Amino acid sequence: MTDITDIKIFDTTLRDGEQSPGVNLNKQEKLEIAKQLERLGVDVIEAGFPASSEGDFQAVKLIADTIKKSSVTALARTKKHDIDRAYEALKNTPSPRIHIFLATSPIHREFKLKMDKQQVIDTSVEMVKYSKTLFNEVEWSAEDASRTELPFLAEIIEAVIEAGASIINLPDTVGYTTPEEYGEMFRYVSENVPNINQAILSTHCHNDLGMAVANSIAGIENGATQIECSINGIGERAGNAALEEIAVALHIRGDAYPYTTNLNLQEIKRSSDVVAKLTGMTVQPNKAIIGRNAYAHESGIHQDGMLKNAETYEIISPALVGVSADSANTLFLGKHSGRHAFKDKVKSFNVELSDEELSAAFKNFKALTDHKKEVTDDDIYSIIMEIKTDASNIERYVLDNFYVNYEQDGQTKAHIDVVTPAGEPVSHEVTGSGSVEALYKAIQEILSESTNLLDYQLSSVGGGKDALAESRVQININGQKFSGRGTAQDVLAASANAYFNAVNRYLMSEHATEPAISVNA
Repeated sequence: MTDITDIKIFDTTLRDGEQSPGVNLNKQEKLEIAKQLERLGVDVIEAGFPASSEGDFQAVKLIADTIKKSSVTALARTKKHDIDRAYEALKNTPSPRIHIFLATSPIHREFKLKMDKQQVIDTSVEMVKYSKTLFNEVEWSAEDASRTELPFLAEIIEAVIEAGASIINLPDTVGYTTPEEYGEMFRYVSENVPNINQAILSTHCHNDLGMAVANSIAGIENGATQIECSINGIGERAGNAALEEIAVALHIRGDAYPYTTNLNLQEIKRSSDVVAKLTGMTVQPNKAIIGRNAYAHESGIHQDGMLKNAETYEIISPALVGVSADSANTLFLGKHSGRHAFKDKVKSFNVELSDEELSAAFKNFKALTDHKKEVTDDDIYSIIMEIKTDASNIERYVLDNFYVNYEQDGQTKAHIDVVTPAGEPVSHEVTGSGSVEALYKAIQEILSESTNLLDYQLSSVGGGKDALAESRVQININGQKFSGRGTAQDVLAASANAYFNAVNRYLMSEHATEPAISVNA
């Protein structure tokens, strides 16, 4: 009988995932994602990169102070300042651990680090030893490991383990390698590092060639017992290995993969939805495991087979990952529902609201029932997330009122009333060739910031003619990319809300005292 190996899931949604272009999460949004990751059952949450900015430091600290069941870690360069900053953020978590990295490949040593092999080894060993004085668990990553000479890789791994590293991560940083090559690297390290039994091996794969999941599985087939991945596969460039794809593949194909995880698979869909909503990165319809078409069957032959036996064309039960066929359109509350029933429904989402937040959410729910006959779980969850992650404690732009008129000459006139961050009411009116164009032109002319719309998307929350509208935008604001989202009964109101949401996120980022640093470990 084949032994079953327990695989640890290291989630980097909040660190590598948040480095996706245009993704800007505030600390409350990061905390909500961390709580969901804890419910999902991930073993390690990489909460961020504390040395990169004051905002990231505060978010990591908030998560570390709150999360109890999952281990919380943070990224740091091989610099004492970074390591100290990580410790200050993590010191209140039950089992603080740190993740430090240094590049090892020839191209990185020569052009980025300007170091020779011995300097890379000496720096890594010194900083692992220093980290060990503050943290019980030290993870060391060989950035660009998959393009590093194998003998040098074995040499430096032996040295950092001797210095105190207990987890060794071998990333495919640029998504270049193949499953055969990646597996061979782990096999070589396992066979050529004398003290390898004193540490566990970890994978971290990028998806530039679409092989991140396959490479990750090749890694555990050859000795790795930790996989680093992200919800929905988000991350730098083409993203990271998708947590949901790895988890379900190991479960469904247990005959081929004798591995188990501590994940609660029924929380996968909820986790995907939370990350998609808060990051603004919509899941493609045909995305494996969690795309809306993943369990749809249009072909007549497929439908016939499904009616006779679902297993003819469905290898994964939707319920396995928390997908209910009719959950998106289930009426659960209406205009006559009271506060108590609403509070019970909020609890079912595992989202904690203060009394003030609950009152605000209930008020928005009641307003929605005046216009929408069927209120769905998705509607309620959108309301909750808008309230829960609202950055109302900062000075910001507030949309007070607007209207759009179509003129006889084919032009559209938009009028908006806005309260500026300084508390000053401002009105403006412009004309454009379309309703959204005119509305956005009016907004742009009121703003003090220089903005340029890069991407605009509009979709519905749930179904039906009275569905909530959800708008997502990506905007260049004073040279930086920010995403925004907005929901409303009216598509134009949702569009305006999304634009102001992006600008207010920019204002939040301006509160940081240090410039943000991006890394690709």
